[in-house]
Amino acid sequence: QVQLAESGGGLVQAGGSLRISCAASGRAFSKCAVGWFRQVPGYEWEFVAAISWDGTSMNYGDSVKGRFTISRDNVKNTVDLQMSSLKPEDTAVYSCAAVFTFRAALIYTESRKYNFWGLGTQVTVSS
Repeated sequence: QVQLAESGGGLVQAGGSLRISCAASGRAFSKCAVGWFRQVPGYEWEFVAAISWDGTSMNYGDSVKGRFTISRDNVKNTVDLQMSSLKPEDTAVYSCAAVFTFRAALIYTESRKYNFWGLGTQVTVSS
C-alpha cells in the first residue's frame, strides 16, 4: 500500500509560479514511477508530468513543456512539481499518482497505468 497526499495548491496570477508537492508513505514508494495529472470539471484526467523512481527519466505533457519541472527526493519520499509561467488554462485539480515498477527508469503517461492516487490539490490561475 502506498498513500499519497498533495499540498501547495492555491491562487496565483497569470505569469506567476507555484510549487506543489506530493508526500508519500509506504515501503514501495521509492520503487514507484510517479505522475502528475490534472482535471477540470467535465474533462478526463490530463497527463502533466512523470518521473521514474530513480529520477533519470522524465516526461511532460505538450501543454506544459518548458514551463513545469518535476523532481523527486527518495529520502524524503516526496515528488514536487514546479510550475512557472502559469496560464489561466492551467487551472485544475492536480493529483499525484504512483505505480510500482521493476525497471528503475520506466515511466508511464497514461492515467490507467497508475494504481495509487492522492486526493488532489486545487490550483487556480487568475488573469
